[in-house]
Amino acid sequence: MSDSLLLLREVPQEERPRERMLQYGASALSHAELLAILLRTGTVSESAVHLAQRVLNEVGGIRNLVEARTEQLTAVRGIGQAKALQIQAGIELGRRLTRTGLNETVTIRAPHDVWQLLAEELRYFQKEHFVCLFLNMKNHVIGRETLSIGSLNASIVHPREVFLAAIKRSSASIICVHNHPSGDPSPSEEDVSVTRRLAEAGEIIGIEVLDHIIIGDKSFISLKEHGYL
Repeated sequence: MSDSLLLLREVPQEERPRERMLQYGASALSHAELLAILLRTGTVSESAVHLAQRVLNEVGGIRNLVEARTEQLTAVRGIGQAKALQIQAGIELGRRLTRTGLNETVTIRAPHDVWQLLAEELRYFQKEHFVCLFLNMKNHVIGRETLSIGSLNASIVHPREVFLAAIKRSSASIICVHNHPSGDPSPSEEDVSVTRRLAEAGEIIGIEVLDHIIIGDKSFISLKEHGYL
């Protein structure tokens, strides 16, 4: 029998993902092994690990798995609705964990604080997500909202929607954040234009735009630190 047809029960005990996780911890497991634990079982002809690796291959890797729709997952041989929902539930739990800080008092003192708060959520999106953090007088985060999804431009990110959301929360200031799916956080001309437009509107209304953070794959850029605000 070829390796691709190995069933999980035929894999040596020390190579099974659950046993490896118990012995070495979750950080020692590959993406496929972690996904196999979520799937629990494979198919009649392959182990859960092989099925998990095939899922990753067919959706285009772990980054694309984050946004994979149910119908995309069930299109993979061996993945029914139940397994697709198991995958999506695991991903959603991870997303919620990245947002748990907002249930506590989060204070923004520097651009890196924004990176720590939002990077793990935004860096994997395949479309640009424009998010506003709403702050009080002590720079505590009192709320957040995703105001647009898609390429950032002035027609999508309008000061009216941004500051209406800020006024509803009685915000003293806001921080704008969006991701670059390319992984490169370098600001475009449109990024700079939108930022300055929002800053001008905020000055009139009396709600300061403290910064605009662009999140890439492994780094970020603060438009304020780069002199655009």
